[in-house]
Amino acid sequence: MGLTARVLAIDAGNSKTDVAVVGADGGILATARGGGFRPPAVGVEKAMDALAEPVARAFTAAGVVSADHVSACLANADFPVEEERLAAALHARAWGTSVEVRNDTFAILRAGLTEPRGVAVVCGAGINCVGMRPDGRTARFPALGRISGDWGGGWGLAEEALWHAARAEDGRGGPTELAHTLPAHFGLPTMYALVEALHLGHIESSRRHELTPVLFATAADGDPVARAIVDRLAEEVVTMAMVALTRLSLLEEETPVLLGGSVLAAQHPQLNDRIRDLLADRAPKAVPQVVTASPVLGAVLLGLDHVGAGTEVQARARARYVG
Repeated sequence: MGLTARVLAIDAGNSKTDVAVVGADGGILATARGGGFRPPAVGVEKAMDALAEPVARAFTAAGVVSADHVSACLANADFPVEEERLAAALHARAWGTSVEVRNDTFAILRAGLTEPRGVAVVCGAGINCVGMRPDGRTARFPALGRISGDWGGGWGLAEEALWHAARAEDGRGGPTELAHTLPAHFGLPTMYALVEALHLGHIESSRRHELTPVLFATAADGDPVARAIVDRLAEEVVTMAMVALTRLSLLEEETPVLLGGSVLAAQHPQLNDRIRDLLADRAPKAVPQVVTASPVLGAVLLGLDHVGAGTEVQARARARYVG
């Protein structure tokens, strides 16, 4: 009979998957990395097949065949019904006796906390916000883009910058340096040329995310339109955090507000300073901090929370990921 680990932790995003096998003492027995987790694109079973490869490598390296508990923080688990469907698919793989599935934003939240209490706003390609309390209460948003009321994220910022730049060049909008800096990033002379290249596929649509750093650089150089877009993102981040804090009755308590994802982790001075100023005004007891720890740590800690691991066990696991 094969050996069993305490926790199998999975953090699976759209672009990559990280897996960790955790022993009873909180030690990390093995880790592995795999590709993206995209059930909407390939179906649940094929997405699970993609998870199976790094899980198998991690189990083999750890010398185990299963875990007591599977803690999975998964992209595209946006509604409870999706969490239930994915949990059932994980149960069928028999990787652990029990399974808990959460949206991958919870991994970033828990990675930055010493206890499961706080709020996280994550801004990468998209934007999302979650919160939790030790009693199990959570706050969350569907985070499906404009159809669920969202604005922001790297993709949204790039789209907004393109919109203003195109209108500035053809006269429908006011002037902005974005009309020059955006096409220049791709070696093109005008927004007309950039719009044509994007439309005809000469520049792949997926490369639009490259324009987000250009937006921030243009804002840092003082362009009013670019600065207004950055300020709007700060407003959106704080609005989401305020709603989550209010839902969890945490406005009157000193509470961590974690900032994660590639856009916020980059710590652009204008954006981060504006977020901190707005929080200081609207939620004085909120304690903003940027999360840089690997999100899989959050999946590990959520798994250890589930099995009732003590603080020493959790500290040992955290030490593996936080220098």
